[in-house]
Amino acid sequence: MITMKFLFGYRRRELQKNSLGTEAELRSFAFQTIENVVSHLSTTLEGLSLHEARDRLDRYGKNVITTKKRTSLHRLKEAVINPFNVILMLVAVVTYFTDVVASSKPDYLTIGIILTLVSVSSLVSFVQSQRSDAAAEKLSRMISNEADVWRGGELVSITMEEVVPGDIVRLSAGDMLPADVRFLTTKDTFIDQAALTGESNPVEKFSKMQDDPDAALTDLQNLGFMGSNIVSGTATALVLATGNHTYFGSMAKTLSGDRAKTSFERGADSVSRLLVRMMVMIIPFVLLINGLTKGDWVSAFLFTTSVAVGLTPEMLPVILTSTLARGAVSMSKHQVIVRTLGAIQAFGEMDILCTDKTGTLTEDTIALEKYMNLHGEYDTRILRYAYLNSYFQTGLKNQIDIAIINRAEEYGIQEIRSGYRHIDEIPFDFSRRRMSVVLQLADGKRQLITKGAVEEVMDISTCMEIEGRVVPMDEEARRIALATYHRHNSEGLRILAVARKNDVPSSGTFSLADEQGMVLIGFVGFLDPPKESARAAITALDRHGVRTVVLTGDSEGVTLAVSSKVGISTTRLLTGRDIDRMDDEELQAALPTCDLYAKLSPSQKERVVKAFQTAGHTVGYLGDGINDALALRQADVGISVDSAVDIAKETADIILLKKDLMVLEEGVIEGRRTFGNIMKYLQMAVSGNLGNIISVIAASILLPFLPMLPVQILTQNLLCDFSQMGMPFDNVDNEYIQKPRKWDTNSIKSFMVFFGPLSSVFDILCFAILWWVVKANTLELAPLFQSGWFVFGTVSQVLVIHIIRTARVPFLQSRASLPLLFSTSVVAALALVVSFGDFAIGLDMMRLPFSFVPWLAAILAGYLLCIQLVKGKYQRRYGEWI
Repeated sequence: MITMKFLFGYRRRELQKNSLGTEAELRSFAFQTIENVVSHLSTTLEGLSLHEARDRLDRYGKNVITTKKRTSLHRLKEAVINPFNVILMLVAVVTYFTDVVASSKPDYLTIGIILTLVSVSSLVSFVQSQRSDAAAEKLSRMISNEADVWRGGELVSITMEEVVPGDIVRLSAGDMLPADVRFLTTKDTFIDQAALTGESNPVEKFSKMQDDPDAALTDLQNLGFMGSNIVSGTATALVLATGNHTYFGSMAKTLSGDRAKTSFERGADSVSRLLVRMMVMIIPFVLLINGLTKGDWVSAFLFTTSVAVGLTPEMLPVILTSTLARGAVSMSKHQVIVRTLGAIQAFGEMDILCTDKTGTLTEDTIALEKYMNLHGEYDTRILRYAYLNSYFQTGLKNQIDIAIINRAEEYGIQEIRSGYRHIDEIPFDFSRRRMSVVLQLADGKRQLITKGAVEEVMDISTCMEIEGRVVPMDEEARRIALATYHRHNSEGLRILAVARKNDVPSSGTFSLADEQGMVLIGFVGFLDPPKESARAAITALDRHGVRTVVLTGDSEGVTLAVSSKVGISTTRLLTGRDIDRMDDEELQAALPTCDLYAKLSPSQKERVVKAFQTAGHTVGYLGDGINDALALRQADVGISVDSAVDIAKETADIILLKKDLMVLEEGVIEGRRTFGNIMKYLQMAVSGNLGNIISVIAASILLPFLPMLPVQILTQNLLCDFSQMGMPFDNVDNEYIQKPRKWDTNSIKSFMVFFGPLSSVFDILCFAILWWVVKANTLELAPLFQSGWFVFGTVSQVLVIHIIRTARVPFLQSRASLPLLFSTSVVAALALVVSFGDFAIGLDMMRLPFSFVPWLAAILAGYLLCIQLVKGKYQRRYGEWI
């Protein structure tokens, strides 16, 4: 506890230190009257005029935070200045002195080639970075959060980026605060501002002027800040500051460093560390061997440095970024928008999908089917009371409220509202699971009307209305009411209870304490039919190794009825009360056999998700409501829909433009396809590097000259990287996408150990042919030897891509995509043209004789055949391929 308090205190001090100017200005508004604040911002309580709003948008700019926006110049700098290019330039400088300054016949060809390599490498990296950022920005524009503001005397919905200082905004549960605001009116308004303070408990906000000048800025009860959200209640507020001028905007740089790394990022880091360790261990050894055996320490140093670069897959960031970006764009074509590129891997890894029932398993078209008394008989009085509750509540009107209002208007019941006046209300929250309104009749009498979950409303009711008489809530009366509820609930209807209270105080504000002594009068029942596509989607997800689990706040009866119709096992169901009675071990034991969890609170949903994660599962959570925010944060990949409340969309990693599980299944497949293409590159990179290490050590010990010069190593390395530029667009075998794929560094190591030494065997075989058959065994013929290993090393690394990319027989059973076929074919052709033509001279090599062609073909054929045979053995041993 002391540590957490220290962290919260440290974070608050850091944030406030970085935003003293913004804090002073915001603080001044907290200690002024509402009238003074409104006057200071030159606005009115009815909001801005349309003309004034447009002028302020031009003056203040869009309500977006632009910190750390990467420019084209910044991307170009990142593309040019990297370790690979630095080494190339170092080699270019040394080559300039050896080939130009110290040579009687200056030779600029090698320097020109090196500079060309730098230019081409930088250009490819820059273009890929530009495209990736452009794709991410385009996708982000497909998702927008909106705010309700008063403009020209009318309440309208606008995008958050259009909000300007002086706007009057209406806020309700689930809304993100669009800017820094001063609250004008509040009703049980609780705010989650953990993004600013790190404290998890919501804080209540009020509209009254503050009187404690020593209070921290975030403790001032009449101010709200961008980055926080309404947990419960309603409010109206005046916008004080937007964009970078907000408290959140002034601290964005500090806040941006708090995000934990995803499993994808941790996996990429582990592979990078593995490659670095390999390089650090081998480089001193190679330098020592070549310096001692060749006697030329400068050449040995340049060779060793080039080997170090060759062992580093410098195109890894380009391949990863372009693959993920391509995957994100492809997923968008399936109505799936990726907000965090690293989430693609988690999406493909997901093996448990937790989802709320409404809108995913059902049509999300709620219709009012029944309004009945406690005996289950139709009664329009119940509809009238439900209508008054739904119409007069000022918070977020959900689909249940809309269904009640629509049905009441069909029967002309809406005319009764003229006889009532809204006095107060007690907003809905997920612990009470009900909401109440206080209305005043024309004769001055007041009435409290409550609508909510059946058991929660019955708990606050002391009486019931049966056959026109109010009777005490005894066991017999309770049994009658519950029998009616269970009968209709088991038919798949979602049942809410309606209660009233006439003994209401004539003055003062109302609170939870007033929701007592209610009279239960009846029920309203709603039908949200299962989607026709739900059963097929759940079957498809199951076929791809994803188990669907329902986590809902709805009742047991509705959950069982819907789940049975869409193919989810109903053999066991746990309620929120059941879960509260379980400890963590008991809950873990229940997970394998229970797919249905009903009547859950937000914290209970979060607990179930966490329990699945503790059991070793990768969990996705699909939700769109306020009550889903905690579970969305906890899940490995949070999934929401474009129509969700603001906080759900802001928390999610992935947004579905269509609320359909079939869309989700298509996204899962695309995520696995993207991850598979990344793994192909990594498997080839690490296994090839180990093989190169062994080959370089063998050559350094056995040969009297360098097996390849630095410029040759770097050119070969770059060519091999370019050959894999088509990898993001490659096809993936159907069997690979049939089950979840986890990032496994140990699997990469096993692959490396299995196949790395195999390539070294054929490298040494190539050395033997060049030495004894081609007779490139003297210092003078070292360029011929180097040309032979250059062409074999390049072509073999290019062709082996087609073996490794699939668990099947390449070309016959599985074909690469056209982009990958093109990139590998071009690079292989270039390597042959260079080595057997005059271009070899530019790389300080000699033209290979055509008599070497049969030998080259034989070695390549033997290498590829051997890889294919060993691949089968590897699959039998480990039960998998990439």
